[in-house]
Amino acid sequence: MIENLAAKLCLLLSENASAAEQWKLLGQEKDGSILIGWMEESERNGVCTLCTVVGRYDQTNNKLQVLRRFPEVLNIVQATVNQSHTLMGYVTKQKNCLETSNPPEDRCSEHESHGEFYRVFIVELTTDDTKVHDLEIERSKQVRIQFLYREKELGVDKFLVLIHHECILIYTAQLDTSVSHSRPIKELKSETLVKTFIWAQWDMINQVLYHIHHRRIPTSVVTEGDDENNSRSSKPTLSGLQFHDDLPHETVLNIPLNLPLLSPSSNCGTYEDDVIPLRVHDCSLDLIVVSDTKGMVCVCHYYLYRPVQPPQHVLNSLNESNTVHFAYSVTLLHHSCVIHCVIPGISWSRAKLMRPTFAIYEGHHMIVFVPGLFAHLLEIGVNHEPCCHILCGPPPSIPSRVSYLVPLLDLDNPNKGTRRNSHHNLDGKSGSSEGNNPLANSNTSILTIDLPTLDLVQLTIPSDFLIEIFRKETSAEVRLGILHYFLCHKNDMEIIAELMSIVAEKPRSLDIPRFMQEILIGNSYALVQKNLLADSVPLLSLLPVTTIGDYMTFDIKMNDLDITLSHEKLWNTSVMLLSPQQRLVPYRSDLWTRLWDHLSKNGSDKLRFRPSHIAEKLLVSLACYQPEALSRCSTPMSPSGGFVAMPLGDFMGNRNIKLDSGLPFNETESCTASKQEHVVSVNLRELSMYLLKNGTHTSIYTRGSCTPLHVHAMATRYVGAQLEASRILCQILCRAAGVDPRIEQERGFNLIDQLDEARRWLLFMLLQRYRYAIESIAFPAPPGFASFFTYLGYRTLKYSMFLQYVERSVFELQVDVTKIILADISDTKENVVQKLKLLSLLPRSRAKRLLNQWLHPVSLMLRAREHAANILCGEISQSRTGSRTLQHRNHHNSLAAFPSADRLSPLDTFLDLLTAKASLTELDFGLLIEATVTSTEDFL
Repeated sequence: MIENLAAKLCLLLSENASAAEQWKLLGQEKDGSILIGWMEESERNGVCTLCTVVGRYDQTNNKLQVLRRFPEVLNIVQATVNQSHTLMGYVTKQKNCLETSNPPEDRCSEHESHGEFYRVFIVELTTDDTKVHDLEIERSKQVRIQFLYREKELGVDKFLVLIHHECILIYTAQLDTSVSHSRPIKELKSETLVKTFIWAQWDMINQVLYHIHHRRIPTSVVTEGDDENNSRSSKPTLSGLQFHDDLPHETVLNIPLNLPLLSPSSNCGTYEDDVIPLRVHDCSLDLIVVSDTKGMVCVCHYYLYRPVQPPQHVLNSLNESNTVHFAYSVTLLHHSCVIHCVIPGISWSRAKLMRPTFAIYEGHHMIVFVPGLFAHLLEIGVNHEPCCHILCGPPPSIPSRVSYLVPLLDLDNPNKGTRRNSHHNLDGKSGSSEGNNPLANSNTSILTIDLPTLDLVQLTIPSDFLIEIFRKETSAEVRLGILHYFLCHKNDMEIIAELMSIVAEKPRSLDIPRFMQEILIGNSYALVQKNLLADSVPLLSLLPVTTIGDYMTFDIKMNDLDITLSHEKLWNTSVMLLSPQQRLVPYRSDLWTRLWDHLSKNGSDKLRFRPSHIAEKLLVSLACYQPEALSRCSTPMSPSGGFVAMPLGDFMGNRNIKLDSGLPFNETESCTASKQEHVVSVNLRELSMYLLKNGTHTSIYTRGSCTPLHVHAMATRYVGAQLEASRILCQILCRAAGVDPRIEQERGFNLIDQLDEARRWLLFMLLQRYRYAIESIAFPAPPGFASFFTYLGYRTLKYSMFLQYVERSVFELQVDVTKIILADISDTKENVVQKLKLLSLLPRSRAKRLLNQWLHPVSLMLRAREHAANILCGEISQSRTGSRTLQHRNHHNSLAAFPSADRLSPLDTFLDLLTAKASLTELDFGLLIEATVTSTEDFL
C-alpha cells in the first residue's frame, strides 16, 4: 500500500486547524527533517482568507512543527532552516517584477519585466514580530538558499545563496547572543565563493557543494597573449567545496568533464524547481552526484541524443515515429571508471518526460530506475571492481502512476539503503527494527517520494522478483549478475540452490558451465571473507571474485529494448583530488580521505588471480602425473589439512543455510593420492607465489604490509574455500536433479542403480557440466566424485559412448568403479572384448591389479604372456604366485600342447627357452602351463 506524505501530515495537524491543501515539498535538512509548505484558511476581521504555511516534519518523532504562517499567499518554491530552528530561509517565485527600493542597477531590466523572478528572504522564527530580512536578490535565473550545519554551537549562522549563471554567495549571520531567548540577527554580510557556474548541487550529508564551471586550461607562453585561444582553452570542470565547522572551506575536487554543446551562456530557459537533491540547473544539463560517507562518489548524467541528425521537418514532427536514444553514464570516482548505458528507439514524446532515479542501494549497488521502463542495478561497491550488473523491468512494488522518485534521507541509514541489522530470514528478506520512525526503510529498500504527488514509495528489488527475472531472462550477463548478487552480497545459498533448480530445467543450455563457475568463484570469495584477520584484508583485492571481466561491453535484450552497457577506464583520477596531506587538517578522516584511499588501492592496476592460469598448467602436469610421488600431508585435502575436517558452519559464519555436507556418494578416494589432491597442491603453490609477488609490498596508503605468513594463511584458506564451494555446488546440483541424500536410502553406486532413467539422465547432464566447469577453472572436485560420476556415466550412456568419454579422460577409471563395471559385464564372447578394451585404457599398474582379480581365461593368458615377456626381456620377475586362481576341469581340447610319440611338445620347447634366460625359481611354471592349456579352448 502506497502512503501519501500530505495525507500523513494532515493527521498530525491540530484538530482546530483549518483544512490544509496544496501541499508542496520545500527541502530536507541534514538532520532528516523535511520542510513542507501548504495552504490554510485564516479568518481575519470576519473574513476568511488563504495563507501560506511552512512546517518542519520530524521523521524520527513523527511530529509536524509549524515554522511560519505568512499573512498572505506566497509561491514558495524552496526553504531551509538552520540547525537551532531559529532562522528560516525561503525562495519565492513570482510572475511580475515588483517595484522595490533596490538601487536601479538591481531592479529588473525591461526585457525581464514580464517573466518569473526568484526572490530570497530570511525570517527570524523566535522573535515576536517574526522579522523578515529581504536579501534584495531578484533574478530570472534560478536561485536557491541553504543553511550550513555544524557540529559545534557557535554565535553565527552561515548559509549559501546560489544564483544560476551568476555566482554563489556565502552569508554570515552574526547573532545577538545577549538576547538568549530570541537571538536575533545583529549583522548580515556576504562574500562571493564562486563566480559564473553552469550547475550546482548541495550534499547535505557531507556538507559539500558541487558545481560545474568553465576552468581555463593552462596555456603555453607562445599562446598566452592570444585571447581567442585562451577562450577556447577553458573546459567544463566539476569542483567540490568542502565546508567545515570553524575552518575555511576548501576545494577538494576538480574533474574536467566532456560536456559538448555547453557554454557559459547556455540556457534552455526551463527550470524544474525540485528541491531534493538541492540543485541549481536547467534542462540543458541533467546531472546528479550521489555519494556516501564510505568514500563512494558517483557522478550520474542522463541525456537524449540522435546518432544521425534527421531533416528539420522530421524534428518538427513530434510523433511516435520520431525516436531518440536515451542514455546515461555513471562515473565511479572511487573505481576510476565510467559505466555507460544506451537504450535506442525511445519515442520522443515519452523520452522527454523520462526522469531516472539514481540512488545507492544496500551500500554496494546503485539503482537506476526509469518509471514505466526498467530498473538497473549497477554494482558500485568498494570491495571489488564494478563488473556484475542486473537489468530488469520495473519492480512490482512500484505503482505505474509514479513519474519521478527521489530518495529521502533515512536517519537510521544515512547511506540510503545499507543494512542496519545483519540477520537474514530464510526467504531472502532482511529483518529490521523500525523503531519509532514511521518512514523508516527496511534493510533492502530506499524510501523515496514521488515529487508530483508526494506519494511515499519503498524502492526495493525483492529477492522473489530477481528469482523471477532469472527464470525469464535469456541474457547470460544478467543471470550472472543475479548469481553474483546473492553470492557475494546477500550470502544466501538457499536462493542459489533455487536458481540452479531453474537452470536444471534446461540442462542442455550452453551457459550452464558459466553459471557454475560463477557460483564456484563467487562462493569461494564469500567464504574467505568470513572471520578474516584485518592484516589479511589487503590480499582480498588479488583473489578472483567473478567470471565477468573488467571493462566489458554487453548487449542485452529486455522486452522490446536493445540495451548496450559498456565500461570505460579513467586515468589518473587521484590527481583531480586533494590529497590527505594537502588538506586544511591533514589526514582527518572524511569522505575525501576515504575516496583517496580507494583510489590509491584501486590505482595500482594489479590484476586478480586467474584460475584459468592454473588450468593451463594442469594440462601439462596432469599428463605426467604420478600419484605415488605426492605427499598426503602437503595440502588442505589431506586428513590433517584442516579445511576438510572444518565444519561447514565455520565457513558459513552466521548464515542461515540448510545445506548440510552430505553428498550422494562417500567422500573417500581408493587410490594412494587422488587427482583432486594434485589440483589442490598446484592451486596452493601457484596462489601462494602470486600473493607473495603482488601482496607483500609496503605502501604509504595501506596500513602495514602483508607478510609471507599472511600469504600462506590466505592461500591455504582460499584453497580450502575452493574445495568447500565445490562440495556445496555439487550438493546443490544433485538436489536440482531430484537426488537428495537426506531422503535417499542408499549412497554411491547403489544409489545410481536405484535411480529411474529420467533422474539418472538429468543428474548426469548436470554433473557432466559441473565437471567441465571445475576443470576449466582448476577447482578440486569432492573426494569420491570421480568414481561416482564415472559409474553414473556407465549407467546412463551407451557403452560405446562411455568408452569415448574414458578415452578423452572425462571419466576416471579408479579401481573401485572399474572393478564394479567389470563385474557388471558378463563374460560372453562379445563382452570379453569390451572388458579388454576397458582394461587397455587403464594405467598399467591399475590394469594389472584388476587383471589379477578377473577370473577368466583371457586374464590368465595375458598374465602368462607378460610373465614370459619379462623373462625374455631380462627384467626382474615378480615373485611367483603360490596358488593359481583359475583351475581347469576339462582338458579334452588341450592334447596338442603335450608331447606324443611322433612330435615334440611346443610347451617344452618354450620352457627350455625360458630356463635359458632365467633360473627355475623365477619361472611360474603353473601359470605358464595353465595358460598354455587354456589357449587351446574356444572362449573368444
